[in-house]
Amino acid sequence: MKNRIVVLLAVLLVAVIPFMNVGAQDQTIVEAASGNADFSTLVQLAASAGLAETLSGEGPFTVYAPTNEAFAALPQIMLDYLTAHPEELTRVLSYHVVAGEVPAEGGAVASVEGSELTVGEGVVDDANIISDIEASNGVIHAIDTVLLPPAVLPEVTPAIVTGDIAIDGSSTVGPVTVSLADSFKTDGYSGNITVGVSGTGGGFKAFCEETRIDIAGASRAIKVAKDPATPDETEKCVANGLTPIPFRIGTDGIAIVTSSANTFATDLTTEEVKALFSTAINWSDVRADFPAEPILRYVPGTSSGTFDYFVEVIGGSTAEEREAFKTAFLAAGNLNQSEDDNVIVQGVESSEYAVGFFGYAYYEENAEALHALALDGVTPNFDSVEGGTYKLSRPLFLYSAPSIIQAKPQVADFINYYLTNVPNVISEVGYFPAADATLNRARWWYLAAVG
Repeated sequence: MKNRIVVLLAVLLVAVIPFMNVGAQDQTIVEAASGNADFSTLVQLAASAGLAETLSGEGPFTVYAPTNEAFAALPQIMLDYLTAHPEELTRVLSYHVVAGEVPAEGGAVASVEGSELTVGEGVVDDANIISDIEASNGVIHAIDTVLLPPAVLPEVTPAIVTGDIAIDGSSTVGPVTVSLADSFKTDGYSGNITVGVSGTGGGFKAFCEETRIDIAGASRAIKVAKDPATPDETEKCVANGLTPIPFRIGTDGIAIVTSSANTFATDLTTEEVKALFSTAINWSDVRADFPAEPILRYVPGTSSGTFDYFVEVIGGSTAEEREAFKTAFLAAGNLNQSEDDNVIVQGVESSEYAVGFFGYAYYEENAEALHALALDGVTPNFDSVEGGTYKLSRPLFLYSAPSIIQAKPQVADFINYYLTNVPNVISEVGYFPAADATLNRARWWYLAAVG
């Protein structure tokens, strides 16, 4: 069986897939999968694992083979980790191989690695199939994402964990982190965990520039500089010796809310919302049949990831449009900003002419006093947020760095504990779990960061 696995792995490991089908049916998988530099990463990893063998046997075999671009999308630490751990590389690559034909209807299919792949029309797990190559003894599918089998994290015993942990960042991620920090302590951890909520931008500043925290919570991805003359968050991290690693932990929707006393605004278009938070003075400027009463705005501060994401989605399709919207937004009358979502809730509750926005969890906590507006006909709820049909859906992250995780075992243990237990907590807090494949990738990033 071991030799057979090595043979099957060789299908993937030496596969350099041409995107031409001429004569492919007359070639074996190896013959059909050779000579294309677009798959050089695969060959390099094969050498690192020492598994570059020649396929033999009648098959049929099914191979899902990632392109160079798919490998390039992995964090560099993941590639380094797989190269340094041949047994894990073997496990990952064997997950891409099926001994036999995959049924036309797809479904759950056993991989050579032993775990099941989920195959659908044009997809496998969370990867898209971009090319099919028929061979005399099977088929090769080129895919745009490296597949990862279920990550196996080491067990954490909080009672033996020592050392303090400092966390800051998104007020949206904060409640999840507080809940898991409390559980970590209940399970025996006796150190100190501080959880600040200075906003996503504030968290990245504390993490990248001030280097005074171990973990940053974020309701958006870290910014990557587009102008070398203006270093952004990632470059500021790197300048201080930190390689920021994202751990996707869930999904949130931004709820646009009014007081429950507001009976006239129920469903707004994106353009109406854009006017509501920028150029409109009275509600009647948003829609003619709304009251001619001043709009009272209660919103997050500019260092909040919630504010950034709202501007990005509502502001327009170009950077110029978004910047113009942000400028008009910050110049709007009756604008009250706070990094504390509870302050925003209280402001919106105070008047039927008030409006605000914040994470969906805060709306759920205050649903009796507030009303969540539908956006372009879609109401925020579990299905619309997790499914992405609600326009203001967004990912939630933790960020840390390999240097911190390796130097501070307590940080490594808490992130491990977090990624293991967050599916059981996040729904209770009011957010939506990350997809299984997404959370699994976060766990692999953790294994790579630990080294």
